[in-house]
Amino acid sequence: MAVFLLSAPGETRAESPIFSARDGIALGGYDVVAFFEQQRAIAGDQDHALMWKGVVWHFVSAQNQSRFEANPRAYAPVFGGYCAYAMSQGYLAPGDPQLWLVEEGQLYLLNNSSVHRVWQQERGDLLVQAQGHWPAVLRD
Repeated sequence: MAVFLLSAPGETRAESPIFSARDGIALGGYDVVAFFEQQRAIAGDQDHALMWKGVVWHFVSAQNQSRFEANPRAYAPVFGGYCAYAMSQGYLAPGDPQLWLVEEGQLYLLNNSSVHRVWQQERGDLLVQAQGHWPAVLRD
């Protein structure tokens, strides 16, 4: 497996990871670009991987990896891949790549089907609350 490092000018390697990752792999190995391009959750391949923001990101193809490399912030999940609903309540819970929404060009992960429904119904208010907690909740 070849892993390429992606960093922006002025970004330090000592920066704390802000992305939820099991075993150092973002989104459980799912290809973040696929949510936008294929509109579904697709497991990535370790042959197409890079490190960004302290975690390894997997992709299904070199093309998806290149898209991410060109603009990682366009594809990275909001709230570091943590559950958007939990963030709105002021705590961290892992996001589930099988429970996701792309809204207004942003990827949101949720933790379970109950909060997925609540998020869809009350997105506006919950989003404002979640933004109020992010990223301070990482330091709590």
